[in-house]
Amino acid sequence: MTDVLRRGRASLAFSFFAQGAAFALLVTRIPAIQDRYGISDALLPVFLAAVPILAGVGSVTTEQLVKRIRPSRLLRWSQPVVLLALLGAGAGGQVSELAVALGVFGLAVGALDASMNMLGVSLQRTYRRSIMLSFHAAYSLGGIVGASLAWVGAHWHLALWVSYLPVVAVLLPAALVGSRWYVDGDPAPVAEEQGAGGTVVFRLLLPLCLVMTFAYIGDSTVSNWSAKYLKDVLGSSEQLATVPYNVYMVTTLVGRAIGDFGVRRFGAAAVVRLGALVAACGFAVVSVAPDAWVGMLGFTLLGLGLCVLVPQTFAAAGRLAFEHHGPGASDAAIARLNIFNYVGFLVGSPLVGALGDAWSYRGAMLVPMVLVLVTLVYARSFAAQPDRYGGGHERPRTADVGRGSNGL
Repeated sequence: MTDVLRRGRASLAFSFFAQGAAFALLVTRIPAIQDRYGISDALLPVFLAAVPILAGVGSVTTEQLVKRIRPSRLLRWSQPVVLLALLGAGAGGQVSELAVALGVFGLAVGALDASMNMLGVSLQRTYRRSIMLSFHAAYSLGGIVGASLAWVGAHWHLALWVSYLPVVAVLLPAALVGSRWYVDGDPAPVAEEQGAGGTVVFRLLLPLCLVMTFAYIGDSTVSNWSAKYLKDVLGSSEQLATVPYNVYMVTTLVGRAIGDFGVRRFGAAAVVRLGALVAACGFAVVSVAPDAWVGMLGFTLLGLGLCVLVPQTFAAAGRLAFEHHGPGASDAAIARLNIFNYVGFLVGSPLVGALGDAWSYRGAMLVPMVLVLVTLVYARSFAAQPDRYGGGHERPRTADVGRGSNGL
């Protein structure tokens, strides 16, 4: 591959890393944000729900914007806005200022997530082999770094803006410099571009939208309930209860770091099936765990299983839309699919909480287990169709979801 593509891949990976760090710094300091602004427990869910809702709006808007503006340009300017909004959330003094900061954060993060994954799918198609998981591995690494920095800030009792300012001061200029090397794909013809939004058949994307939703229901279950589950259900100490999410993030990073090799060797559909089965086993182990250590084994399995689903779902959506309708449809499909990221995030935590209160938290863990298993029904949507691109270029036993013509 050319130096242009290598630089494009590295700069996009850094963008994923920066976004992972920024998001972790926000969500892991929610208690501190609540204390700073004096937000009641009753009002806090409104603020938390507003971010993914507005992110969905940002993703829908991005679908329209990419008809006229290249995804690289949207990413170049949405990432600094996200970072500045993060700083604003930590530096404000009034609830109204927090509301504005979180509103801007939500809208910008929707555009950021959509445009990042558009460029990722584009590069994977150009490379003609699976690289999408490596970008999401960079996101996981950023999340680990961000959560660690948040712990340092909490441990030293630093003001939020003091915790956020150095991170923003480093990431923002680095992201702007790196954005010079983003690689866009070939633009769609004008006629196709204008019709892309209408030609992406929702029926084609529906299985992938469901997989995305179920994956994020599982992910939000871990991020929101793992500590409470270990402490209240499995009787762990408060200190030990903080470990499962860190273990989950580390295993997510490991799984994504090696996942592309699995896709190249066995195909995306096989990797997705295996991931769904491992994740379902993880939920089952958590549900029946007799103690905290067995529970942590379950969360470890969850990280290894769930980590492959989201990147491969984006890749499959881009590939399917590209095959049927061309580059413009690929971008539109990814923007639409990205909305279901936020749907799963919104549904997952309240669903498990309601079932836990009404029934039991052990039983509640079986619901995301069943939803993840439904992914097996739709795994065929992840299988590549080599004949569309000419089987002569396909290595034996390789079925890469991102194979296609060069460009985005």
